[in-house]
Amino acid sequence: MSDPAAELVARLDALPPLRDVISQNQLRAEKKLGQNFILDLNITDKIARAAGDMTKRNVVEIGPGPGGLTRSLLRQNPLSLTAVEFDTRAVAALGPLQEAGAGKLSVVTGDALRQNLLELVPAPRGIVANLPYNIATPLLTGWLEQLRNNPGCFDSMVLMFQREVAMRITATPADKEYGRLAIITQWLCDADRVFDLPPSAFVPPPSVTSSVVRFFPKTLPADAPPFAAVEKITAAAFGQRRKMLKACLKPWPGLLEKAGIDGTKRAEQLPVSDFIKLAQAL
Repeated sequence: MSDPAAELVARLDALPPLRDVISQNQLRAEKKLGQNFILDLNITDKIARAAGDMTKRNVVEIGPGPGGLTRSLLRQNPLSLTAVEFDTRAVAALGPLQEAGAGKLSVVTGDALRQNLLELVPAPRGIVANLPYNIATPLLTGWLEQLRNNPGCFDSMVLMFQREVAMRITATPADKEYGRLAIITQWLCDADRVFDLPPSAFVPPPSVTSSVVRFFPKTLPADAPPFAAVEKITAAAFGQRRKMLKACLKPWPGLLEKAGIDGTKRAEQLPVSDFIKLAQAL
């Protein structure tokens, strides 16, 4: 009896090396597109494994480039894999990989910032991506807003960022990186830095270390505040980090008292739960 998963892996193993794919398609990384390719399949396999069992999940990849991580994701035998790619050169380069996927891989040409993944891919969904660094934060913020408005729309996300951004995502009140991104992320997800990658892991090497971060959505209570309210409160509170909250939140008289928060504290001292209280009071 044939084994479809084993046959898929065999077809993937028969594909040409990624360096040949890049050369044949003149797919030189473009800085303006935030492209830094990972050509070591041992590394891309490690990223794919960090996402856990994909066999019952429809996976989305953003910016596949020549398809290194795409190959590794297919090897994990997801229900389906949808790759969103802006660069038409990369779309052409992914053609043989799409054939090897035998129906598992779909390639969508377009801007990831304009793609509604909930319309593009059926549930259950997961996202695994080496994100283009120039759009990584707005992509994450958009997906977090979707999670708030559509609970359970993503099972998990495994995403690569510059380490500086990853530290902002996972920061706690004791950290200098603690701010709006940490609060919004940790309100909606359990997030942890899985591992770091040095510049030498990429072609061309970026000037920074990168980090893989894993996100598992939380189940929110029925009275959870709107996403916009949390954004508004955190923007005001961290707009002037060195000022006390009573000065930062002056436009909303009585808000601190209503939420039971000490107005002499600064934003960087409050846990995520206190910002949610403020958003609920707002």
